[in-house]
Amino acid sequence: MESEQFPAAQTALEEYRKLEEQMSQPEIASDPAQIRKLGRRHAELGSIVGAYQEWQTLNENYEAAQSMAAEDPDFASEAKSLEEQLPAAEEKLRAALIPRDPDDSRDTIMEIKAGTGGEEAALFAGDLMRMYTRYAEKRGWSVEIMSENATELGGVKDAQIAIRSKGTVAPADGVWASLKYEGGVHRVQRIPVTESQGRIQTSAAGVIVFPEADEDDDEIEIDSKDLKIDIFMSSGPGGQSVNTTYSAVRMTHIPTGIVVSMQDEKSQIQNRAAALRVLKSRLLAMKHEQEAAEAADMRHSQVRSLDRSERIRTYNFPENRIVDHRTNYKAYNLDQVLDGDIQAVIDSDVQADEATRLAERK
Repeated sequence: MESEQFPAAQTALEEYRKLEEQMSQPEIASDPAQIRKLGRRHAELGSIVGAYQEWQTLNENYEAAQSMAAEDPDFASEAKSLEEQLPAAEEKLRAALIPRDPDDSRDTIMEIKAGTGGEEAALFAGDLMRMYTRYAEKRGWSVEIMSENATELGGVKDAQIAIRSKGTVAPADGVWASLKYEGGVHRVQRIPVTESQGRIQTSAAGVIVFPEADEDDDEIEIDSKDLKIDIFMSSGPGGQSVNTTYSAVRMTHIPTGIVVSMQDEKSQIQNRAAALRVLKSRLLAMKHEQEAAEAADMRHSQVRSLDRSERIRTYNFPENRIVDHRTNYKAYNLDQVLDGDIQAVIDSDVQADEATRLAERK
């Protein structure tokens, strides 16, 4: 009866158990690429299996209590209580069965670029970079600054950072699951440090996020013939040279026109490896976008997060206010948000996305 009511959950349970058997085999346990791939799928199925087993237990206890209710009033009371809990457990299971973004458990590469507003925009881009770094620290994630083009006043013209979780995590706890909503234009309203008249100025910074591809991920293969690699001298704030060796790398993927530049590593080899990792991640994101579009199943949240021109959020300093324009979330704790307390803002996007997916399934 249970498997007939939720056949997808029963299938997930069977796959979950097979994965556990596979992961316990010595030849797989000793293969990092395989164990990571299987572990990611195992974590993805874990939420379904947990909700399914919870519903099963509740349903079995209800049926048992109901069968004994005629003989004992206590069982009748227990049956009524269990019956009242069943709808919530069933709804939780149905929600868990809604297909997730396959990249939710992946790590993330984020690009932050100063937009309109000159030095003030660069300072704001630096504020965003610190905000995401502190948020990652609060979540227990690691942050690697892959490249950073800073200004003399401490702003950031552009930067690339890799944000990674520690170990295998459930999709809902993945870095991409939270940060994929951050892509778009972030607008700031404040009195710039360069403004002597005390006038409020509006400037902006752009954020691009994409899931990080594993180094040994066979989903994306790059032919060396498709790469154009230029070597140049690294530069620091203001454009001055920071070393006397040509270690910076500009990598162009000829078929797509994607360009990745890296200069912060100490050697040309390290910069090549970092650029290749970013390029592979961009190609993975592009591939998944195309697959979703072709399947006519691209979720609204994904479309929003990948729309580079959309203004998604405003940070108003005079009123200490933050507004997310997609969900109409508004709060007056901008100082705390810029210190990394952005979970409530992100949650508003997650909840809106889940509500949309639930509505589409009904």
